[in-house]
Amino acid sequence: MAFTAKDVQTLRERTGVGMLDCKNALVEADGDIEKAIDCLREKGLAAAAKKSGRIAAEGAVVAYQAGGVAVLLEVNSETDFVAKNAQFQAFAASVAKTVAQQNPADIEALAALTMADDSRTVQENLQDKILSIGENLKLRRFVRVEGVCATYIHAGGSVGVLVRFDADASLADNAEFIAMGKDVAMQIAAMSPSYLDAASVPADVLAKEKEILVAQMKEDPKMQNKPDAVLGKIVDGRIGKYYSENCLLEQSFVKDDSMSVAKYVASVAKSLGAEVGVAEFVRFAKGEGLEKRQDDFASEVAGMVK
Repeated sequence: MAFTAKDVQTLRERTGVGMLDCKNALVEADGDIEKAIDCLREKGLAAAAKKSGRIAAEGAVVAYQAGGVAVLLEVNSETDFVAKNAQFQAFAASVAKTVAQQNPADIEALAALTMADDSRTVQENLQDKILSIGENLKLRRFVRVEGVCATYIHAGGSVGVLVRFDADASLADNAEFIAMGKDVAMQIAAMSPSYLDAASVPADVLAKEKEILVAQMKEDPKMQNKPDAVLGKIVDGRIGKYYSENCLLEQSFVKDDSMSVAKYVASVAKSLGAEVGVAEFVRFAKGEGLEKRQDDFASEVAGMVK
């Protein structure tokens, strides 16, 4: 039975085994995917095959920084308990280090790399952890940034933040700058801004927001008789509030709400006698956008009885 590249990809998705091993298994199984899975399991490569379809929406976000490179990585597991496992944490940290050192293009490229401090690939190490830990694990996403950065991990990996600053590299080891960087990263973790500043808000998003505000005012009896010029000023004022809620640099600084984040960064820059700006940021929340597993122990026990 012939097989295609799509069959190899399907087998890989179902088993989590590398592409070459999947291809060889399909050759051995004459193109039969179910037999190929059995072949991989017999070789100890796909003992986790049944786990690969299970929902992995827990896990942790981890950070790594060294040599002017910062990495934020999300690794998912089925349960929050496993994310606290020392094996899981060591694996995630090593994968983040691999990203920093080898700069893969994407998750698939990362899986094929030789893992940091190990002679085998990231994918082979992942399979080992699935077997030893007993849960489905997935490398979900990562970001790698070069430059002067700050990272922050909240609550054991529930949220991770990476911020890159426009600043001289000499500031990277300055205690005051490091404290400021952590403060900004914590702000992002807590307030979850969507954009860096007002200029970063896309025109279509802004237009939609104004449209919503105008529609709201038309529904307000107190606003219906006001001139368009007045309504326009009210909309502009409310857009200002939108910026202050959704743009990092416009937000009130959580540690001192008498100033914005932009003014806080400027005050630290003045104290350091240097030019400092926030260039970009990334915020990962563990499992965001993923389907969560719903445990139904009654049904599970009933199925076991049957």
